[in-house]
Amino acid sequence: MRGVNQDAKEYVAGLVERARKAQSIAETFSQERVDELCTAIAWDIVQHENADKISKMAVEESQLGNYEGKYSKIMTKVRGALRDMKGQKSVGIIERDEEKQIIKIAKPVGVVAALVPCTNPEATPVLKAMFAIKGRNAIIIAPHPRTKDTNTYIVNVMRATLKKYGAPEDLIIPVEAPTVEISEEVMKQSDVVMATGGGGMVKSAYSSGTPAFGVGQGNAVTVVDETVDLQDTANKIMRSKTFDFATSCSTENACVIHESIYDNFIKALDTEGGYLLSSEEKEKLQSVMWHDGHLNTAIVAQPADKIAEKAGFKLPEGKTFLMVEESGIGPEYPFSGEKLSVVTTLYKYDEFKEAVDTVNDITSYHGKGHSCGIHSNNEERIIELATSTKTSRVMVRQPQCLANSGSWTNGMPMTLTLGCGSWGGNVASENITWRNLINVTWVSAPIESTQPSDEELFGEVMNRG
Repeated sequence: MRGVNQDAKEYVAGLVERARKAQSIAETFSQERVDELCTAIAWDIVQHENADKISKMAVEESQLGNYEGKYSKIMTKVRGALRDMKGQKSVGIIERDEEKQIIKIAKPVGVVAALVPCTNPEATPVLKAMFAIKGRNAIIIAPHPRTKDTNTYIVNVMRATLKKYGAPEDLIIPVEAPTVEISEEVMKQSDVVMATGGGGMVKSAYSSGTPAFGVGQGNAVTVVDETVDLQDTANKIMRSKTFDFATSCSTENACVIHESIYDNFIKALDTEGGYLLSSEEKEKLQSVMWHDGHLNTAIVAQPADKIAEKAGFKLPEGKTFLMVEESGIGPEYPFSGEKLSVVTTLYKYDEFKEAVDTVNDITSYHGKGHSCGIHSNNEERIIELATSTKTSRVMVRQPQCLANSGSWTNGMPMTLTLGCGSWGGNVASENITWRNLINVTWVSAPIESTQPSDEELFGEVMNRG
């Protein structure tokens, strides 16, 4: 009898063979041809008819997040990724250093394995496909089984674009009936993996034997001090906390607030739709959000009133996110961890060092290397937080989940794949883009000797015996 693994291996081998054949053609593409295809894909996806269909399918199939958030992600991230690509060289000679006589030549990595989470199934496949084609690669996109139909629809739109422009459709291939075994085989048989999703998925990517770019767990914390406009800050946090019902790993899971503004800031959050739970309501919410130490998937990326209903209390009208007060951090205090829901945890601090320590303690529990934020107009505090935390991104006076992965109002590269460095178990601490999907050959010609004298090189150290 044939085993499941053998069937998966042969099925994936067929996909990879198709992808390699298409990639061998793409390898001959000029920069102009590559850029034309990336632009055409982005344009077709952001057409209202397609973006509308994708957003509706993603919500209906996943039962996570909301239409407005998913539509906005498509419209912003796809356009933003294209903006970042425009005018950037990814084919042939991409750099010349006349002084050092170095020439850098970009080449494809080959076949990319892309893993897509069910929390962000709408824009992630598009960005990864654009990144792959920018580098003249082929890509096989393996979605979470919960959003396989959405993924297939998106890929078919992009394949139709490729066909329309006379390019091989198999530069983008969907896994239409994903299983764990098939996803593992896609990673094993490809040349590079881009894994966006939960810890198990990323660990599997790193265990595949294939070079992999993964992401770390999110548990973003933001610090709020007394130097900012409280209402403006509360509005930013609300917009981030409620976006797509908190499917993003970048949403503010905790706010660390200076004690002098603590009460007034809670009032500001209240006017923006926040609801501060009583101690009794907090206990009820905790009992429904975690089962045996694990986050209850039934509350993930759901509206606030539905979460409250499950917890056994009713929200006042107009409340869109929940707030709980906390002082402890770690397994005994689950609200200090990642929640993937419209719930934020409030902490109080006195001295700024206490705020930095709180951020580090929270992210050490959940979210190592991911990100934090600060709402402050004090430059010294901003630099102190950025210098003293083990985070790859620090967003200043911005809605965290709308800023981490790039926005029109900051300089972060647009993507939905956020590396978290060695802290988060990742090879990269940057926003992962097309630049991670090219190989670069260095061509070196001889130059005049640059060898310094020992005096120039070692200086005063030479005289210390």
